[in-house]
Amino acid sequence: MVRSLIPLERIQQRIIRLRGQKVMLDSDLAELYGVETKRLNEQVKRNKARFPADFMFRLTKHEVDALNRSHFAIGAHRDPRFLPYAFTEHGAFMAANILHSPRATEMSIRLVRTFAKIRQLLATHADLARKLASLEKKYDSKFKLVFAAIRCLMVPPKEEERN
Repeated sequence: MVRSLIPLERIQQRIIRLRGQKVMLDSDLAELYGVETKRLNEQVKRNKARFPADFMFRLTKHEVDALNRSHFAIGAHRDPRFLPYAFTEHGAFMAANILHSPRATEMSIRLVRTFAKIRQLLATHADLARKLASLEKKYDSKFKLVFAAIRCLMVPPKEEERN
């Protein structure tokens, strides 16, 4: 079963932020679904109507260069003439639908759980920020340093700093 092969944390590490959205690159999605990147992209081309702009977009050369500098190493096994696609959450699920394999189905379930976990963490983070702001209003400047330290801990790491 796929569950023992790819833990949720590993899937979560492959979700990156581009153009203000959480996305997965075509090569990572293909690996999770157990197909070659080329095959995934062929199926996407055959089913273009299922992938509007808010489901998938092609990276620019500048974005690829920035990701390569950030230790993502995109260009290692792909034809340099074709820039990678980035799939949003909905695009990743749609890709599973066009692949029609048991592994793609299982992985789409795991992706749903992973994206849900990320949304839950973001909601918790926003709730914590609201509570912290409320506490700052309540207490005087004696705790200013403590609140500043907590705010520093709440800042997510930059994409370049992620492993």
